Amino acid sequence: MDFRLIRYAAGERVARITLNRPEKRNALDEVMVGELTSAFTAAARDSNVKVVVLAGAGPAFCAGADLAQLERMSAFDLEQNRADSQRLATLFRTMYELRKPVIGLVHGPAIAGGCGLASLCDFVLAARDRAKFGYTEVHIGFVPAIVSVFLSKRIGEGRARELMLRGNLLSAAEAEAIGLITAAVPDDELEQRGTALVKELIKENSSTAMAMTKEVFAKANGMNLADAVDFSVNLNAAARMTADCKKGVQAFLNKQQPDW
Repeated sequence: MDFRLIRYAAGERVARITLNRPEKRNALDEVMVGELTSAFTAAARDSNVKVVVLAGAGPAFCAGADLAQLERMSAFDLEQNRADSQRLATLFRTMYELRKPVIGLVHGPAIAGGCGLASLCDFVLAARDRAKFGYTEVHIGFVPAIVSVFLSKRIGEGRARELMLRGNLLSAAEAEAIGLITAAVPDDELEQRGTALVKELIKENSSTAMAMTKEVFAKANGMNLADAVDFSVNLNAAARMTADCKKGVQAFLNKQQPDW
């Protein structure tokens, strides 16, 4: 797969997507947003991929919107701004609804839209010293409206309000403390810890079960209580009838480790 601003590689049941504009601190523009959407879609469709890893090249994970993109946006009319916003929303929904776990490896600053990218991952491991997080859009008169929908689900509305209204930066340890990331790890252990998590998910977990678990979060959370319970009952019943569940239960009864 040929991309200009990202790298995509798949093998050994893992798709690795790397933001690759190090000279621009991996800043987002419409080309990169489109390429990321295509890469996550490719990973979703590849039956050989079980886990997706998102990382960044160079000193930063992602510095947010590209300066040239910001300049173009300032001249957009309403419909152009709606189209541009929709592209970002499509990327975020693609990541959130992807039926495979996504692991973010944040080795440096993840700011504004970059912080949004990180918060859409199911697991986020961050370099304890170099990684920084923040939704700084209010400092330039902008609103991180799209990511707010997903961030509130991750850390709750109260914390999301505080981060987005202040626009302050958090260390990796502070981000871990509020549940924005999974873990702050020693900088030189980031890749090692990421690899260990990838191997754990591949070896220990059923692909079908992880996919259906992500479906619960993607669909049931927006329903009223009665509909959410009904949806969950049906999903629970369907899960019991999958080949993976039958295989896993049988292995458990026989005190064996299923080969996932």
